[in-house]
Amino acid sequence: MTIKDVAKRAQVSIATVSRVINNRGYLSDNVKAKVASAMEELDYHPNDLARSLHSQKSWLLGLIVPSVSHPFFGEITKCIEGYAYEQGYKVLICNSLQESEKERDYIAMLKRSQVDGIIMGSHTLETGDYQGLQFPLISLDRELASDIPYVCCDNYQGGELAANCLIEKGCRNVIHISGSLAVPMLSNKRTEAFIDVCKAAGITYHCFEMPDSLVVNLGEEESITGILTMQRECDGLFATSDITAAKAVNIALAMGRRVGTDFKVIGFDDNIVSGLMTPRLSTIRQPVDLIGRYAVEYLVRMIHGETVPTKTTLPVQLIERETTR
Repeated sequence: MTIKDVAKRAQVSIATVSRVINNRGYLSDNVKAKVASAMEELDYHPNDLARSLHSQKSWLLGLIVPSVSHPFFGEITKCIEGYAYEQGYKVLICNSLQESEKERDYIAMLKRSQVDGIIMGSHTLETGDYQGLQFPLISLDRELASDIPYVCCDNYQGGELAANCLIEKGCRNVIHISGSLAVPMLSNKRTEAFIDVCKAAGITYHCFEMPDSLVVNLGEEESITGILTMQRECDGLFATSDITAAKAVNIALAMGRRVGTDFKVIGFDDNIVSGLMTPRLSTIRQPVDLIGRYAVEYLVRMIHGETVPTKTTLPVQLIERETTR
């Protein structure tokens, strides 16, 4: 079967079938449905190589994340792959494990694979390394350079919501656990906002950082146990990830703390962990679906030579559950 047969069956022009296959230009849903039905009836499958040669695009996107085993990155990967597929693109997914050499190798591999653009969720290299890539690139939750677009949630708003919630629930001596603040990530604004609110309210606070390798490998229990043992008088905790918060809840319960009454806990992300654990975790919800959609939409627009916003910041939401009841 050929594209000519598809056009005849769908009663449209060959050019229209080509536009449907290559997702170019405006086409009504009715026309798209007719072409798709004809392709299915005839068991017609477009030749990807021919499609690439015709469009001078590979119809491939690269996605580099620290680890898809982490709930947040697993969810954002699913969203990005889904939206990319809707746009006619396949996604090559790479785990950097926050190793700069591995990230550099994956970027080189993606370039050899002639991807049309890359979404960076892992950021271990220097600014110049990203600026020198010479093809469409968009970042998740980090400002790589002033001319590289990024999409993120409103991290500062999240820190404010978490601090204000703990204060409104009566907490006066709180713990904050973040990832490493040495790297200038936009997520550091969660900590900045939390401290600002605590200072303004005259609340005692204690800040602790977790090495990024521990965050990725989900191995923080010993450190959290030490923090909670040292800070037994604290009555609230805000962790900048649900994984860390969930571990803090489990450790606090094992220590005999009454989580949700005399010790309140808030996480960040609202991934699958927060609603399944007991007690259920209060958290700051990131709009993961929107972040993924905007990342794909903007990258595709960049591939087509369009200008996109350099900074896209999406609002977050406080989700109250049993750990702050």
